[in-house]
Amino acid sequence: MKRMVNAALDFRVDGPARIVLAVAAARCKGLQIDESMRITRDGDDVDVQEVEDTHDGVLHLFEATPGAYQMRYEATVSGYEEDGDEGTGAQLGNQVPSRYAESDRLFGVAAELFGDLDGVELVLAVRQWVQRRTAYVAGSSRPTDGALDTFLLGNGVCRDFAHLAIAILRARGVPARLIAVYAAGLDPMDFHAVVEVYVEGAWHTVDATGLAPRQSLLRVATGRDAADTSFMTSFGGLVTLDAISVGAVIDGQLPQDNHTGLVRLSR
Repeated sequence: MKRMVNAALDFRVDGPARIVLAVAAARCKGLQIDESMRITRDGDDVDVQEVEDTHDGVLHLFEATPGAYQMRYEATVSGYEEDGDEGTGAQLGNQVPSRYAESDRLFGVAAELFGDLDGVELVLAVRQWVQRRTAYVAGSSRPTDGALDTFLLGNGVCRDFAHLAIAILRARGVPARLIAVYAAGLDPMDFHAVVEVYVEGAWHTVDATGLAPRQSLLRVATGRDAADTSFMTSFGGLVTLDAISVGAVIDGQLPQDNHTGLVRLSR
């Protein structure tokens, strides 16, 4: 599969700040990536440092001074991820509560609703439950909302769907993590967040929103929750995002996905 992705950010910085961007395709073994990244400040190129992130992710870091910035990223990616041995630590680290996936606070809910299920049956039941009880409403959630907020409010965007599914699965003892992806077929188009869950001896992908075929997904960042996978993180001066544009298409027909089974990003 060949995927063509792009992202554009326009933002302003009002004081000295360290900016970290997670928009590049993860450089997983098995992928062939032809990419370009350019960041400018008031039209002049900015020196950018590449930093390796977990699961082959790539961060772009720079020290910002006050001004108007533009980021442009494009990539053509062929192939599929190859399996890698992440070890037991990757499972254990994604079984405990985290900032946005408070599994300890949803333990009772998970036990009551899914206490008699396990394995694949549990994973698919949780995905379906989250989708049915949560309304997708753009702009409805706050950056500080976690899984418990989504459970109580009953609405959110993709990261909220993912956090709620992750929290419930962890509460039932299943390793689950969030991956930020480019998603061909997503509507409305944006960076997308889905769940990766460890079951039957491998990491599988589920999308609680059901908004994009999983076979088209391209990994960007992998972490416990959105705190580890945000497309932009700033330390220091105030950053104001003026515009964002994300694109993702594939070469050929878009895969069909009814979200009733498990899909792996790796082969």
